[in-house]
Amino acid sequence: MEMEKKVKIISDSTSDLSKELYEKYDVSVIPLPVTLGTDSFLDGISVTPEDLYNYYNTTKKLPKTAAPAAFTYREEFEKWTSQGYAIICFTIGSGFSVSNTNARMAAEDLEDVYVIDPKNLSTGIGLMIVQAAEWAEEGVPAKEIAARLEVMRDKVEASFVINNLEFLWKGGRCSGVTALGANVLRLKPCIEVVDGKMSVGKKYRGNLSACLKNYVKDRLAGRTDIDTHRLFITHSGMDQSDLVPAVWEAVEQYQHFDEILFTHANCTVCTHCGPNTLGILFVRK
Repeated sequence: MEMEKKVKIISDSTSDLSKELYEKYDVSVIPLPVTLGTDSFLDGISVTPEDLYNYYNTTKKLPKTAAPAAFTYREEFEKWTSQGYAIICFTIGSGFSVSNTNARMAAEDLEDVYVIDPKNLSTGIGLMIVQAAEWAEEGVPAKEIAARLEVMRDKVEASFVINNLEFLWKGGRCSGVTALGANVLRLKPCIEVVDGKMSVGKKYRGNLSACLKNYVKDRLAGRTDIDTHRLFITHSGMDQSDLVPAVWEAVEQYQHFDEILFTHANCTVCTHCGPNTLGILFVRK
């Protein structure tokens, strides 16, 4: 009987896991290119979200991000297939970038390379990566993991509260009138990932602390359809250091999760949402 191949998990840097979590689950990360003016960097390696914010505050110009090239994915795939591994590769959802297309092109003639379209971003992908890694540790074959992920992705609930629409406006994802109106009225919209695309949900009004507590209540209170095994609290950098612990307390008030993980969003997500954005991400039953 032929032995099942060991499974290697690869992700691009948009999955927003911490360095510790990438290491814990033995995930190889392909960083997205980030451009500040005429200078190019690699997300999480030679540039940080703080660098982005400093650049924007100085120039009032948004950094630019790009998808990893197909040959970049190909090199990473061959590095592991040559050692006898099967591969599960995650990219940011195909509705947000050509990363998934490039990865699929790179995998076209390789055996046992499964490119997943998570139809999500940030730790909406991270939830799937951690689960895939746990299945791999249990000895589940790569083909079966890929099939299970196709089912899981429709159960991932990803949303964020945006504190300031300036970055979304500068990036062309909302109109200047909308951004100005939201700021004047102190509105903080909830951005939800639905069917692989971002959509605007409820709009919260007031200071960020109160808005985040109401957001957590709306996402979690009284629900019986949530898988309470794991939840991510992911943010883009918070000016108020007490906000993340306050969100954690609010989560615990409405649902008990076996594991709550905290991560800082990478450069790609931060480029679009700006600082003081926070989301809770989990899986439905």
